[in-house]
Amino acid sequence: MNTRIILASASPRRRELLTQIGLNYEVLPSRKEEASKALEPAELVAELSALKAEDIASSIEAPALIIGADTIVCHNGRILGKPQSEEEAAGMLALLQGDTHQVYTGVTMIQKSGNENREIHFAEMTEVEFGPMDESEIREYIATGEPMDKAGAYGIQGFAARYIVSVRGDYSNVVGLPVARLYGELKKLGVL
Repeated sequence: MNTRIILASASPRRRELLTQIGLNYEVLPSRKEEASKALEPAELVAELSALKAEDIASSIEAPALIIGADTIVCHNGRILGKPQSEEEAAGMLALLQGDTHQVYTGVTMIQKSGNENREIHFAEMTEVEFGPMDESEIREYIATGEPMDKAGAYGIQGFAARYIVSVRGDYSNVVGLPVARLYGELKKLGVL
């Protein structure tokens, strides 16, 4: 089946992951404001991914499959999004260093065919253990610029890899998209 697949995200990491698993897709980033009242991490990422997918689905003609995704970091019940300043990034990294946290990615897939839309929502959680970082290491990492556009102020696939002690669960989920689960869901939908 040759279905048009659209990624509703501007994330270069999500594009890399979809390319890595051999998908042909287009990128149409959602411009929808990310707003949610959800307090639970899995619920929050599910809601935000749905907002992105629905935004693009409303302007696309069938047949098409739209993929929306959102990733957050959660440490001891506190949700950490993208830092708004270097000081906020330093605070996040100080919290994460020497401890374990959870990374949640929510995915919404909307399959448009004719007058019908079929939606699939799921969230994956991966545990990440950070090694210790002293103040100078935190400042050195922030100086790379890498933390500034990433939930929890780090990119596991970049310079921060030197501080990752262990990953329990789907590594690609921490990068920004749980591709094994996504691939399985695409197969169930008959898209692949």
